[in-house]
Amino acid sequence: MSQQNVLEKQQWDKWLENRDTNAADQLVKMYMPLVDYHVQRISAGLPSSITHEELKSFGLMGLFDALSKFDPSRDFKFNTYASFRVKGAILDGLRKQDWLPRSVREKTKRIEATKATLEQKHLRKITLSEVATALEMSEVDVLKTMQENTIANLIFIDDGGNDSENEQSFQIEDTETLNPEQHIMKSELIQELSEALVHLTKNEQLVINLFYEQGLTFTEIGKIIELSTSRISQIHSKAIYKLRHILEKNA
Repeated sequence: MSQQNVLEKQQWDKWLENRDTNAADQLVKMYMPLVDYHVQRISAGLPSSITHEELKSFGLMGLFDALSKFDPSRDFKFNTYASFRVKGAILDGLRKQDWLPRSVREKTKRIEATKATLEQKHLRKITLSEVATALEMSEVDVLKTMQENTIANLIFIDDGGNDSENEQSFQIEDTETLNPEQHIMKSELIQELSEALVHLTKNEQLVINLFYEQGLTFTEIGKIIELSTSRISQIHSKAIYKLRHILEKNA
């Protein structure tokens, strides 16, 4: 056992046996990278008005909650348990705030209405450029608005993943075993996405792969391909818009 693991075990022993506050502080420091990871992932696409510090404060509450309720006798690791709690606490914090400005909601409605009008007029799928031109907006502004709205909708979907009232109801879902219908749907989706990915630029394909397949943050991806975090965010937004457009067209 490494020295780091020995120190971690000592702190856990102190915390579990005596609820030692100093041990709790040390454990929080050890698991802060888990909070930072979820902050980075969730913050992608959120308005700049939502700071990392706000998200981190939500995540810390989730981490404290995980420390106080974790039962080492149960058959899963603390990292797994805490990950659910931290992510759930951040999303709960966002749900309780009306963080999406009214101006963004109004712009979203205008974009969607314009897109629908243009599609009815031309009887085809409308490009990002056409929507931006019709609204006298930049393509970047249209992308950012739609991305913020999409993230907001995802956040407000109640997935039941953070049951803070009843710790005993926490379960790890078996995501490895798929039923026959899920196998078919997964295979079809993978096929559709594989065909759609070839229409992306090399950088767009790389960002999608590193973000979703490798689990890297925008900052980490930026270091790999030598671009700023904001530029990676823009590439990600444009790639998602293209993929959604292609999949809707083929639906």
